[in-house]
Amino acid sequence: IATPTDVIKVRMQAKATQGVAGGFLTVGKDIYIREGIKGLWRGVLPTAQRAALVAGVQLPVYDLVKEKICRSNLITDSVVCHMVSSMTAGLTAAAASNPCDVVRTRIMVQRKYIKQNPSTQSLVLYRSAVHCALHTIKTEGVIALYKGFVPSFARMGPWNVIFFIAYEKLKLIK
Repeated sequence: IATPTDVIKVRMQAKATQGVAGGFLTVGKDIYIREGIKGLWRGVLPTAQRAALVAGVQLPVYDLVKEKICRSNLITDSVVCHMVSSMTAGLTAAAASNPCDVVRTRIMVQRKYIKQNPSTQSLVLYRSAVHCALHTIKTEGVIALYKGFVPSFARMGPWNVIFFIAYEKLKLIK
């Protein structure tokens, strides 16, 4: 549902608005006019994949790490245990989802109408998320899929701490 706003935000951040001056609505309208409704949904597949990876990694990792810490008797089931578990969950979620983030961003920045411009023949146009990922690995190496990892973890780590500590406190309410 949020993909159109993400596409607009990514294009504005990357200054990939092709000279369109204005704010959020102006850029959104330009994408719609030049690329149609599909332009606003560019990157929806890697966005969904990323969301699935984050949810599929951070919740089980949190539970596993918390269980291991509590069993080891190093730390009791306390806020410190929840912080360590949630930061670990955030780290693994960032590691798992960063390749999808890179692919998603590259696809969102790319405009459809570039295909019709003959002066861009040397430009690689991604046909799919898989094509984008494979091209990125081939030309820049696997490490390129982890560009932006530190800011991603800097966002996910604290968010996870707040989320899981609140989650643990809410579980105590009966």
